[in-house]
Amino acid sequence: MPAPGPVRLTVFNALGEEVAMLLDGFRVAGGHSVVFDAAGLPGGVYFCRMQGTERPSTLKLLLVK
Repeated sequence: MPAPGPVRLTVFNALGEEVAMLLDGFRVAGGHSVVFDAAGLPGGVYFCRMQGTERPSTLKLLLVK
């Protein structure tokens, strides 16, 4: 994160349904890591969306089981 501020990190399935909230709160500037336990989810395509002080970004994830 380039600057401190509120951050929200959410995982959605291919239908756009929220399946996990990984992070929702204030974070200081710098590098951070988050553990995503997908043990209860079926394999498939998911999307991870990060919203913070910068413009929102979305990453495509492929969960293979």
